[in-house]
Amino acid sequence: MELRHLRYFLAVAEELHFARAAEKLHIEQSPLSRAIKELEEELGVVLLARTTRSTRLTRAGKLFLEHAHRVLAALDQARDGVKSAVNGFHGQLRIALSDGITPSRLPALLALCRQEEPEVELRFFEVPLSQQLKGLHDDLYDVGFAQSDEVGDGIVALPVWSDVLMVAVPARHPLLTHKRIPLDELLRHPLVLCDPQACEGHAKYVDRVLRRSDMEPLIAERSASCDLMMALVSAGFALGLAGAAHIAASREQGIVARPLASTVPPLTTFLLRPEGEPSDVLERFIERVQSMDSPESPKPIAGLDPDPDPDPDPDPDPDPDPDPDPTEEPAP
Repeated sequence: MELRHLRYFLAVAEELHFARAAEKLHIEQSPLSRAIKELEEELGVVLLARTTRSTRLTRAGKLFLEHAHRVLAALDQARDGVKSAVNGFHGQLRIALSDGITPSRLPALLALCRQEEPEVELRFFEVPLSQQLKGLHDDLYDVGFAQSDEVGDGIVALPVWSDVLMVAVPARHPLLTHKRIPLDELLRHPLVLCDPQACEGHAKYVDRVLRRSDMEPLIAERSASCDLMMALVSAGFALGLAGAAHIAASREQGIVARPLASTVPPLTTFLLRPEGEPSDVLERFIERVQSMDSPESPKPIAGLDPDPDPDPDPDPDPDPDPDPDPTEEPAP
């Protein structure tokens, strides 16, 4: 078995069409078909079920596809590791990112790592949570970040950062009459939420919050990124639910952040790593992450609730025990 057999198989498995796979690989179809036949004969199984109209993976083909991905990923990482050594790096950390990472913290973390340990190369991989967990088990990643601690056996989840869940509201939306938005009122309006395939941890957290109400959410769209969510909110397409820092970091105009009226748990980012003694490089990295913020005391974000209406209407449905506003003058 040669590496070309694996690459050819991956191309066909992705396209499920021999002609398109051959075009993608820049080869003729006949050598591609021959290579797949050689691979199947060596393994003693049928990987691809072919008819005149379709090509599909067999059960053995699906299993082999997972292994082929891991083999080629490990080869690519070995190649990158050698290049890093040639370029003067003395170590490498492979960091997986799922569910997004608080925008303000990633640049600060990178700057701190470059300042304290510039000889260690940091490589980032944006992947779904399920792929991150598999990669941590298979030694494709050294450490990762996600907004879930449901990670199963063999993985350690450390809470490192917390954020407040906020409602992203288009400017001049009727819900802006509420300083704190009741959940039932929120659910009367269309929502844009994170795609559970791309942001599994974040999506599960938001789903748990929404299920506190008996009302079914009106989901207008699922977005694969917070940037797309904010763009849809800014356009008035729907309301969004995201961490306060994500909303504050958005470049979109005309978005107001409002908290929910009910108390909800903080949106926590977890550092994930394989069980066992971490390497010295990883241990120092974890110490830097933990030094940046405490999960129990998220820092307030300036300008979080910039109401574009200079004279908003009074809150028609105030909380029974609202938080006092320190900037308010007492009534005469």
